[in-house]
Amino acid sequence: MKAERFEDLEIWKRGRLLNKKIYLLFGKLNDYSFRDQIIRASVSVTNNIAEGFERKSNAEFKHFLFISKEVQGK
Repeated sequence: MKAERFEDLEIWKRGRLLNKKIYLLFGKLNDYSFRDQIIRASVSVTNNIAEGFERKSNAEFKHFLFISKEVQGK
């Protein structure tokens, strides 16, 4: 089955779960700068997956997946 939308991708769904966990863990942290940085990093994972998917090129999609992996791994 070929994905028609990035929302159909299992990797994107897992990224959304990561976003939810990050919000739950860091949402009430008083260090606002750190909290916002962590939340932005988690959101960028799913954003890069979506942007790469929308490019309609396997090479560009791979590039954006690599970016997502790097953000998540740090």
